[in-house]
Amino acid sequence: MDVNELIKRYQAGERNFAGANLVGVNLSGVNLADINLAEAALGSANLSRANLTGANLDHAFLYSAELSYAKLGNSSLQNADLTKANLSGCFLVNADLTAAKISGAILKGVNLRQANLSRVNLCGANLSDINLRSANLSETNLSWTNLTGARLSGANLSGAKLLGTKLNRAFLNGVDLRGMDLDGADLSESKLSGVNFSQANLAVANLSEAYLRVALLTQANLHAANLSQASLIRADLTGADLSKSYLEQADLTEANLQEANLNGAKLYNARLIGACLKNAYLWAAKLERSNLERANLSGAKMQGANLSGANLENTAYDADTKFPTELKSLAPEVHLSYK
Repeated sequence: MDVNELIKRYQAGERNFAGANLVGVNLSGVNLADINLAEAALGSANLSRANLTGANLDHAFLYSAELSYAKLGNSSLQNADLTKANLSGCFLVNADLTAAKISGAILKGVNLRQANLSRVNLCGANLSDINLRSANLSETNLSWTNLTGARLSGANLSGAKLLGTKLNRAFLNGVDLRGMDLDGADLSESKLSGVNFSQANLAVANLSEAYLRVALLTQANLHAANLSQASLIRADLTGADLSKSYLEQADLTEANLQEANLNGAKLYNARLIGACLKNAYLWAAKLERSNLERANLSGAKMQGANLSGANLENTAYDADTKFPTELKSLAPEVHLSYK
């Protein structure tokens, strides 16, 4: 179809151009709001800065198309082929990209807030600093995807694949990641307040300097995870596996670590003020210079732990607490509170 014919018919009020052959056409900057281009052939077409708000592009062929800075808010791109398309700066707020093909597409500066990306394969894609707030990423393949600095607060990640995903400095406040496999994931410096990590696999994950206030980490696997300088104030780590984890200078003030496994964990200079460590396992834990003031150690197993220089002022314990044998010689002036 000729470009001039398309524009003329569109301006006359026609909207249905489903299945049209528009390969290689130049529609840069053209207003095509609410147009129906379902199953249209738009390979290598130039649609940069075009207004496609509310457009129907379901099953459209957009291979290597130029869509930079195009307006596609509220559009439908279900099962569309966007392979190697240039979507840099594209406005896709509330767009439906369910099962779309995006392999090799340029996605720099894309706004995908509230977009539906369910079942999309984004494996290895560069989505750094992308806006994905409240987006639907259920069953999306995000393995080895770069989401550094991405805004994902409120996003739906149920069933998503996150193997090797880079999430450092990402915003994930309030996201539900329960039971997710995040083995070895990079979440350093990320904003994770209120995130649900219950029963998630975070073994060997990098959470250094992450912000995890009131996060839910019950029964999570954090074996050998790096949580150094992380903020875990009032986080719930009940029954979590933190064995051999790195918690140097972490802030665990008023955190719930009841029945958690901290065997061999490194807690140098950690803040555990008012933390609950009832029935926790701390065998051979490194607690040098940690602050355990007002912590509850009732039933805690601390055989072989190093408490050199630790602050145990007003720390609670009971008959089932197993302190290291060196405790008395290390801090004779400490006032422990027997319960």
